[in-house]
Parts: sequence; structure tokens; C-alpha cells
Amino acid sequence: MTNTDTADIDSTYQQVRELAEAGSELVRITVNTAEAAAAVPEIKRRLEDVGCLAPLIGDFHYNGHVLLAQFPECAVALDKFRINPGNVGHGDRRDDNFATICGIAVELDTPVRIGVNGGSLNQDLVMEKMRQNTDQGLGKSSEEILDDCMILSAVQSTELALECGLRRDQIILSCKVSRPRDLIAVYRRLASESEQPLHLGLTEAGMGMKGLVWSAAAMAVLLEEGIGDTIRISLTPRPGADRREEVYACLELLQALGLRRFAPSITACPGCGRTTSTTFQELAQRVQEYVRERMPQWKERFEGVETMTVAVMGCVVNGPGESKAANIGISLPGTGEAPHCPVYVDGRQMTSLQGTYSELSEAFREIIEDYVETSYSPIEPASAES
Repeated sequence: MTNTDTADIDSTYQQVRELAEAGSELVRITVNTAEAAAAVPEIKRRLEDVGCLAPLIGDFHYNGHVLLAQFPECAVALDKFRINPGNVGHGDRRDDNFATICGIAVELDTPVRIGVNGGSLNQDLVMEKMRQNTDQGLGKSSEEILDDCMILSAVQSTELALECGLRRDQIILSCKVSRPRDLIAVYRRLASESEQPLHLGLTEAGMGMKGLVWSAAAMAVLLEEGIGDTIRISLTPRPGADRREEVYACLELLQALGLRRFAPSITACPGCGRTTSTTFQELAQRVQEYVRERMPQWKERFEGVETMTVAVMGCVVNGPGESKAANIGISLPGTGEAPHCPVYVDGRQMTSLQGTYSELSEAFREIIEDYVETSYSPIEPASAES
């Protein structure tokens, strides 16, 4: 999901394009004001002009029924609507507002994600279940009641969407919470009580390492159980940080589980007392960056390049073995080892490199580029029909 002001067409277009090129197969933007809604068609046009076809999802809270009705070109430009049933209105207006959005989706044949969040549940439903728990002596904890409410909200909203004319294959569900064990429990229940496709993710994973670990701890379990159709890792960014980190994290999670292959796998030595030089760390980082930079072009030109494996190792203990096991591997010298770096290609030593970090980096990148050019079949350009 973008974190730009959608009304700022230039920055939102640029970030959507960057996320899509990094591998995001769906990109969600906030549509929260009249200015944002008015900007959506131009953002979509610019993306299509450069061949960026990742579906664009509109995220609506509180006023989605108004914006979609007042800005029909915005509704047409979006490939999916996301509705939070806890934020579509209050009292008698809630179902009417929800139905308005669904009606527009029916008219345009647009899919809808019904996204329930633990932090923005329908409070009337929560209070009703709290009273029921007390009056009937059910003995449920507040966390259990909230989980019940999330599931019920998703199921009831699905039924209302169907009554409004949406087909079952147009409805996606999510029930996001902040803690991994709660997410696992909620989605196991949701998968058993609904046949709808499910979107996975912690609603607020946190920053950096914490966000990555908590997201993987929750979603890996569910994905291994066959639960989940789309995912997002919602990282709190450092000021000015690259928004694409969310995308890279998702790609790595799916690739680690063997569910998808997106880019060459980079194996790198963790370092120890035998690897006092930082050269292997710098080289591993540069190789990772280089592969990410080149993948958009490689995947358009070569079949199967995402299956390539690369190893950057820091000493003789595991260096040669890991390097031989990869398609391309380099074993840098550890403490006390000869100052040369054997390079292995498909299990055989091809050469040895020496020199400064920049010289090693340049030479190793050339070896990677040559391997891609010579080892993967070119993708034939599609011929125009007469």
C-alpha cells in the first residue's frame, strides 16, 4: 500500500510504479477526500501509459459511499474496492452506505475486499456480544469476544454483499489483528466458516526486525496450512525509508516457503571470528541490490531467471561448499587465508578474483550478467496478429 497523499498525483503515480516494478502484484491507495478521488483517474492513466498494469485498489473508510458516487471516473479507474465494515457508518445508515458501495461494484463488475480490523470494529456489535457474554455467563475473555465479532462481521458483511448483487467470486475477506497468535486463530476459524478467498496480514506489524519476524511467524503458519490468497506485510517505515521493503519482505516469505519464485536467491555468510573483513558483507549487499535492479529487465528477456541461486561466502569453512551448490558462488578469504576468491559456476571453479572491493564487485557482477545471458532461454517477443 502506498503512503503518499493520493491527491498528489506525481508522488502517488511514482510510488505505485516503484511498488509494481519491485514485484507487488496489487497496489492499494487511500481514497479519503474529494481531491484524492479526483486524482485517481489521472494516476491510472499515467500507469497505463508506461505499461504498469498492476491492479489499483481503492481503500475506503467513512465516506467511500459518497466519493464513489460523486466521482464515477474514480470508481471506473479502480480495479478493486476495499471496505472496512466498521467504518462505513453508524446505526441505520451503516447497511445503506455499505450497500451503496456494493451497488457500484455490481454495476462496474468490480471485486470488493471486505476488510475487518480489530482496531475499528462495529462497536454496536461489540457491545451486543459483551452484554451477551455477561448475561449468559459465557465466561469469554475480551480477546475471544473481539475475535468472535471479527468473524461475525466478515460473515454478515459477505451475506449483505451477496444480497446487494455481488457474486461470491467478487468478494475477498480479511480479519486483521496485531498479534501473531491471534491472527492464526482468527484465520483458522475464518477459513472454516467461509469459502471466500482470504487476504492475510497483521494490521500493524511494527518497525524493522519486529515487523518482519511477527509477520513471518503468523503468516508462515497459515500459508503452510493452505490458508491465504493474497498477503501484505505492513511495516512501519523509518522516516524516508523505501516503501518497497514491504514488497521485498512478501516476496521473500513466499519464496522461503517454496510457494512462489520471484527472484534469484542470494545465500550469504553470517560472519564469525574467521571473517574480520567486511568485504563479503559489502559484496553480499551489492549483489542483492544488483539483482533487484536487474530483475525487471531480466524477467522480460529470459525464461526461468528467477530460479538462479547465488552465494557470497566469507571464509573457507562453508565457502567452497556453498559456492559449489549455487549456480554462481564466490568464497572470499577469511582471516589468515590466501587473498584470492575462487568463483564457482554450476559446481566448478571457473576463476579466482583478486583486488579491491570495487574491483571484486564489478568482476562478480559481470560473471552474473554473463551467466544470465548464456544460461537462460530468451523470451520470444509476442508477434502481432494479422
